[in-house]
Amino acid sequence: MINSLAEKLATYEPSAAAVKLVNETPILLLVGPTGAGKDTLKGYLLKTGAFHHIVSHTTRPPRINQGKLEENGVDYHFINKETAEELLNEKAFIEAKVYSGNLYGTSIAEIQAAHDEHKTAMTDIEVQGVAEYKTLDPSVVAIFILPPDFKTWQLRLKRRYGDVVDEIDYLRRLKTAQEELEQMLNTNYYVAVINDDLETTFHRVEDIMRAARDHKLLDDHTARTVAKRLAQDIQNYLETHDEGSR
Repeated sequence: MINSLAEKLATYEPSAAAVKLVNETPILLLVGPTGAGKDTLKGYLLKTGAFHHIVSHTTRPPRINQGKLEENGVDYHFINKETAEELLNEKAFIEAKVYSGNLYGTSIAEIQAAHDEHKTAMTDIEVQGVAEYKTLDPSVVAIFILPPDFKTWQLRLKRRYGDVVDEIDYLRRLKTAQEELEQMLNTNYYVAVINDDLETTFHRVEDIMRAARDHKLLDDHTARTVAKRLAQDIQNYLETHDEGSR
């Protein structure tokens, strides 16, 4: 079934009505490695009343996140692969992709809800999805959230997952983060933001959204320097630990 999904996604295109909806709806995409602080930031932004949280669909099962089991309809719409295929056939997604063996997708219904509420549609998303949104509407705002440094990031991951993640899975997460950072550094899709202090990050994101409305969006060169250093630190860690895990 997963091969069937991948085949459908290879040629999948949203409908003309879906593309029009994306262009008519302000959209904020939050990107960044696990543990960068995206979930907490989303909570802050939702409290303003100006954002609609896009609840994505996924075929992966719920998992423990920050000490509790993810909830259907809140964290994700959890669906099976048969339902995912039906939704693809109905062109019910704005974008969708297979990631780590599971489908993740944004439904047209979620964007429509944000549009009807006159709110900014917001979600955290993988880098592959950002490219799809940018193809549909280059004005979509994608913010790449960065931890301030490698050590701080590792402490956040430990607080989040504790002993749940084994070494092999941990190394896989590091490699994924490295790929995400490389994607950010090698495209002009993103505004990079260092999440050192959540309150400051929250206000920075608000400033970015105001600048985007005025078409004055500028990147932060300091944040990109931090991203380069983080990518190098990940590479150094992988070089010293990856061999021993095989």
